[in-house]
Amino acid sequence: MSFQAPKGTFDWTPPRSERVLAIREALAAPARRAGYGYIETPVFEDTALFARGVGESTDIVSKEMYTFTDKGGRSLTLRPEGTASVVRAVLQHGLHNGQLPVKLWYSGSQFRYERAQKGRYRHFWQVGAEALGSEDPALDAELIMLAADGYAGLGLTGVRLLINTLGCKECRPGYRAALQEFLRALDLDEPTRARIEINPLRVLDDKRPEVQAQLAGAPMVVDHLCGACKTYHEEVRSLLTASGVAFADDPRLVRGLDYYTRTTFEFVHDGLGSQSAVGGGGRYDGLSEMIGGPSLPSVGWALGVDRTLLAMEAEGLLADEAAGERVQVYGVPLGEEARRRMFLLVTELRRAGLVADMSFGGKGLKGAMKGADRSGARYALVLGERDLAARAVQLKDLTTAEQTEVPLTEVVDILKGKFS
Repeated sequence: MSFQAPKGTFDWTPPRSERVLAIREALAAPARRAGYGYIETPVFEDTALFARGVGESTDIVSKEMYTFTDKGGRSLTLRPEGTASVVRAVLQHGLHNGQLPVKLWYSGSQFRYERAQKGRYRHFWQVGAEALGSEDPALDAELIMLAADGYAGLGLTGVRLLINTLGCKECRPGYRAALQEFLRALDLDEPTRARIEINPLRVLDDKRPEVQAQLAGAPMVVDHLCGACKTYHEEVRSLLTASGVAFADDPRLVRGLDYYTRTTFEFVHDGLGSQSAVGGGGRYDGLSEMIGGPSLPSVGWALGVDRTLLAMEAEGLLADEAAGERVQVYGVPLGEEARRRMFLLVTELRRAGLVADMSFGGKGLKGAMKGADRSGARYALVLGERDLAARAVQLKDLTTAEQTEVPLTEVVDILKGKFS
């Protein structure tokens, strides 16, 4: 019997997996430069954290969570998103009692039982950033800019930013009532009708064409904003414009989580088909209270690593899949004594900071040189009995085929010089 990865999951293997590491680092780099500290939370949490924080009316909570009962009879859930866990950790460890805002970034797996298709997986990886404890449009603009810089740093040019505001607890009730009145008159199935009463904004996020067709005349949140929300949103927009961040206003953008207030945004890429969102986020001023904490107005985002990779492929940025030297130097020992000496030499090279590998399994010259070529190394070190006697090694440049004899005592320094 041969095992396979579960449906909706996949493995990252070299050399593609190296790209994924580089993408995670590039997406996190702008946040780190802005003073965001790294946080890591458990992969599973108390189920009630997500039910309360993400929202009972969301598809995530009602249909998509991986929930199980542990041996102590507790209901636990694999995290479907990162923000609720970060807020829980901030409250638990009292980080909000220090300097505000608390600025954090994370990188990790999320799990949702979704209909598996390209760009939508049941196990996926996100890089996220959160700024907690401050209600300031400059903070919203900062986070949006950091995400935009992350995509730009990867060379992506086709990522578009959509932005909207969802109002606050002062103006949302009036909009909610107008939206409910409009939605109740539509021809919708029972689960959707139930959603109108719990969180009508979620109906606007319904992707089904038969629902979207009926939403053409739906009232817009921008027409129901209070003065404070209008001013706040204009400030976010003007700061983005001043920073050179291009965006489009999308009055229908609501995102799929119940905790968002005011600023909401999404990064989309047109090369991905139906799963066009590569990242997004927004302000969530009431989430801390939802999970039993004090008022802690916050804003954050999560960027999809898997979809960012697909976007880069769509733009032809990963055409040369083997790019980037995995191995710099490859050892080719000929004979038992040479193998022992090469093992020590390769160890020395690695400790000197070079990426070095060698031929294993007692291959002959031909097989070992094939391994050197496949490794992508720029140099091969050939060590035979005659070389050992002369206390030297043959240094072969695999791009020019030029070969020179180098004393064993000098080879590490010579190679370090070639790669410096």
